[in-house]
Amino acid sequence: MYIGEDSFIDWSWTPMWARIHFIENPGMAFGIEIWGDNGKLILSLFRIVAVGLLIYFIRTLLKSKASLGLLISFSLILAGAIGNILDSAFYGLVFSASYHGSIAQFLPEGGGYAGFLHGKVVDMFYFPMYDGFFPDWVPFVGGQDFLFFRPIFNVADVAISVGVISILLFQRSFFSSEANINKIGASSEIALDSKSTIVKEESTSPTEQVEIKLEETDLEVKDGVQKGETDIT
Repeated sequence: MYIGEDSFIDWSWTPMWARIHFIENPGMAFGIEIWGDNGKLILSLFRIVAVGLLIYFIRTLLKSKASLGLLISFSLILAGAIGNILDSAFYGLVFSASYHGSIAQFLPEGGGYAGFLHGKVVDMFYFPMYDGFFPDWVPFVGGQDFLFFRPIFNVADVAISVGVISILLFQRSFFSSEANINKIGASSEIALDSKSTIVKEESTSPTEQVEIKLEETDLEVKDGVQKGETDIT
């Protein structure tokens, strides 16, 4: 397909709201670009660092025997990140530039359209389910065109989105794990304090009992002596 080509034009069997629409994303999500070529390089290096951190984090989760669902979610995010890195790293090396009406050539003479880590990410899934207009009474956007769903994405974006949504919906305990650890620590301290208090009470009570018994004995002896003296007298 040439860039900008829409499968609905050529493949009549595809519904209007589910299309293959070939575009190239030069930057971040939704085509956002930062600082030109230098920004593209910084973004690619950031993705590589993020992938390294994700691999280390997943290894930590494996050692801590985290739930299978949490491992799958982070693995999807990792896979999606690697997929986008591969596009930006090698796509520009092996393809010529894409133009409207002409198909890019694989391994062209003279090399590809961009250097290593400077390539564009290919997006193709397009689901324009509803096309209409905002009502005039809607502030700021009244009367403007409204399209749902506008973003065009790829398999890697799907993997990342599914992984993130799965964590937010089904792995919410992951976010409260640190709070649970702190709560357990606080409970342990309270339990230790309670035990120490009990031990102190138990350790002091026999002594108090002994002192009370001694006092009672002394009183009996004194009473006896007094009684004896009285009798003798």
